[in-house]
Amino acid sequence: MRFEDVSFGYGHNHPILDGVNFSVKRGSKVTVMGQNGAGKTTIFKLITDALKPEDGKIVFSPRTSIALSHQVVRPEERTMTVRDFFQSRFKETVYDIDPKIDAILDVVNLHASHDKLVGAFSGGQQARLLLASALIQDPDLLLLDEPTNNLDHAGIEHLTAFLKDYQKTCLVISHDAEFLNSFTDGVLYLDVHTRQVEQYVGNYYDLLKEITARIERENRKNAQLAKKIQDNKDKANFFAQKGGKMRLVAKKMRTEIEEMEEEKVDVRKEDKTIRPFTIPAQEDIIGEILTITSLSVMDPKKHVPKEKKANIVLKRHSHLQLKGPNGIGKTTLLESIASGTAQGAAIQKGVKVGYYRQDFSTLDFDKTAREELLAAMEKPNEEQMRATAAGFLITADTINKKIGMLSEGQKGLVAFAKLVLLRPGLLILDEPTNHINFRHLPVIAKALDQYEGAMVLVSHVPEFVQEVRIDEVLDLAK
Repeated sequence: MRFEDVSFGYGHNHPILDGVNFSVKRGSKVTVMGQNGAGKTTIFKLITDALKPEDGKIVFSPRTSIALSHQVVRPEERTMTVRDFFQSRFKETVYDIDPKIDAILDVVNLHASHDKLVGAFSGGQQARLLLASALIQDPDLLLLDEPTNNLDHAGIEHLTAFLKDYQKTCLVISHDAEFLNSFTDGVLYLDVHTRQVEQYVGNYYDLLKEITARIERENRKNAQLAKKIQDNKDKANFFAQKGGKMRLVAKKMRTEIEEMEEEKVDVRKEDKTIRPFTIPAQEDIIGEILTITSLSVMDPKKHVPKEKKANIVLKRHSHLQLKGPNGIGKTTLLESIASGTAQGAAIQKGVKVGYYRQDFSTLDFDKTAREELLAAMEKPNEEQMRATAAGFLITADTINKKIGMLSEGQKGLVAFAKLVLLRPGLLILDEPTNHINFRHLPVIAKALDQYEGAMVLVSHVPEFVQEVRIDEVLDLAK
């Protein structure tokens, strides 16, 4: 597959690709990287023909079959049965599809009834279903968009082992460097500033070394030119003041200065990182913010709920980590706590709850980012809202877009900006690293570490959790 001078944009004011050229060899495993909102998912949509290039063309080998594993289950798919969900991935009806479903579910380490509704699965189980729905097509070109989101450690290990043995071509969008480095042999880097795709051989760590070396070379060359330019300017000014023939020498030197100015190279603008931030905690609360005396967990194999006793009391400065494998009921528990419907959990009256959902359903996709952020404030303040939004890279060209039009990574940043403006007393976070550019994660971890209210955190990324102060752990599997 290759892109030949491909250009694409979402309207005149939102260009994404500008005359992009790159190629992917048959059987290679390539990472697609770039800043949130740069257009990585857009490249996948162009490959699958969901979008059409404005200029240029995309060339495939004859009869190339393509399958895409989406980031999230679409709303209309949540009411499908597992059987219908897999059947929908084929243009024609596949008879006797059940054995094929069982075989591919075994690959992603998920065992489920074919009559179960997709919406009844946990976030991690849905991630496995999305992955399996691409794999069942046995495509020549497999496109994986953030496949490790919501997967627990066992799920990621299972996926990694499969991809190492995968014989066909694979393009992967992911912010998980360790996962990528275990099987990829090349990188396509989409530069949000130049709107070009840079192609590198090697894994992400090789890419970092190459980019760092290039920046150093470019800075060194520019520094040498700057010194030479300044010396020539000083001499030209000196000769110009002498008059006569010296003025002609000065004029010639100024021409040389202009030529040297043009020789300066544009040093690569590296991805921006969100600014350090604080999530202010609600101040007018004392005592027990959240108590959990019992909870319901799901046996992932038998799919039968089981009641367990608990003794959790969260006050200010109390951080709880909720652990357990995919399908045990972590997200269900968080949802019931946040909505106030949990039988064995109670939130102190008057406590504001900041809930970060892994599917961003606490955001209104029909509202603009501006409307959503202003609505989070007790006293709406345009200037304060825009200053907060800018810290999360939600700029003038993004803030008036509808939430539904933003990339998944940008939705995540809007969700964090909303938490800052909300000033919650209880923070509930369900997989807050999903879709987020890895550069932002240390900043987010520090903000959560310093949060002074009560907090419940679910995350399958141990490196992230290690950076956050955890006072108590509740393992649903024990």
